[in-house]
Amino acid sequence: MRPITVTVGPLVTASANAISLSQTPTVGALTLNGALVSSGVATMDTPRRVLITTTANESAKTFTVTGTDWNGSPAVEVVTGPNATTGYTNLDFRTVTSIVISATAAGSLTVGTNGVASSMWVRLDEWALPQTAVQCTATGTVNYTVQTTMQDPNSPTSPVSPYLVVWNSSLDSNAVAATASVQSFFAYTPTWAKVTLNSGTGSVSSVFAQAGSATY
Repeated sequence: MRPITVTVGPLVTASANAISLSQTPTVGALTLNGALVSSGVATMDTPRRVLITTTANESAKTFTVTGTDWNGSPAVEVVTGPNATTGYTNLDFRTVTSIVISATAAGSLTVGTNGVASSMWVRLDEWALPQTAVQCTATGTVNYTVQTTMQDPNSPTSPVSPYLVVWNSSLDSNAVAATASVQSFFAYTPTWAKVTLNSGTGSVSSVFAQAGSATY
């Protein structure tokens, strides 16, 4: 497989109300009126998590976030409401076009961004050799983790919604909560891999190079 390079970061400073200013919404769509919103669409600096902050217990409600992903394709995620705290999406949104709450909120809330984001997903070749070299080059201040999954939203037999995919940290502890450049490897073939920026103002550029190529 040819080497594939993905990058995550840097992120502009997070803002808890960059998508929706403080409001107590009734059942239905929230008002998108934060600093990132223009003509009803919130556009991120780079695809990143959407943060929901509540002042009351909203755990019996859901928030359906709709927008686009890294590729500009439609993205939808259903988030359980936080209990007077914060919660954020599993997916990275490039844009947010709608946020719908399932019932009237018990208190005020805001929607914005935090300091977490992931790279584009890298699809490995299950028919090629399993060994895969991974090199992460860190720039600036970062904390990041290489993650993998065997689940596949595109599976013809057991697809999983993208936001429900379970990601596992790399088996190489050097690539978990790393703060500097790392060279690692996979001794097996995960279905997908990505790099998640847990915090920091810098960026991480990662190269995945799987050995050999499939022969059909």
